[in-house]
Amino acid sequence: MAALYDHPTPDRFIVGTIGLPGERTFLLQAKSGKALTTVVVEKEQVEILSDRITELLDMVMIKDPAARVPQTALDDLIDNAGLNVPIEPEFRVGTMSLGWDTVKHELVIECFELTEADAQAGTSADPDDDEVEREVLRIVLDAAAAREFARRGEQVVSAGRGDCPFCSLPLEPDGHLCPRANGIPRA
Repeated sequence: MAALYDHPTPDRFIVGTIGLPGERTFLLQAKSGKALTTVVVEKEQVEILSDRITELLDMVMIKDPAARVPQTALDDLIDNAGLNVPIEPEFRVGTMSLGWDTVKHELVIECFELTEADAQAGTSADPDDDEVEREVLRIVLDAAAAREFARRGEQVVSAGRGDCPFCSLPLEPDGHLCPRANGIPRA
């Protein structure tokens, strides 16, 4: 049986990075009491997860007022602190699932391991494949904590390299050869 890292009501669930812009490693980190779970994700996964959480919370806010979903992150929940140490990732995430518990009014996030076989095949993890044992990180958040996670996720993603005003490609610290400027270096 593969490991299940279950955080039904984490004290903290954040996205963070290590490394310099352009070379950052993105991490999800859940902390419940003394239990700390860190997994590696791609920048795009963080961006999509944050967007989907925001969309889902906005939809729930409209369709189910009893869920008490805040419109924006609550000031007393804003968490801009760094990652907890030690930073020892358990696995790299392939597939993520996102769901809303309509009875408990909670967001459920599951992150499934990207196995070596997945990486070699160029496929993502299939959470319904019972023949492959995958490690799983499972987090359950109330609406306010989910709103804060999405806010921080958007902030972390946008804190990377700036975009070239001409071609919209990421600027490296020493500039880049802009295809729209016929290869003239831009800073």
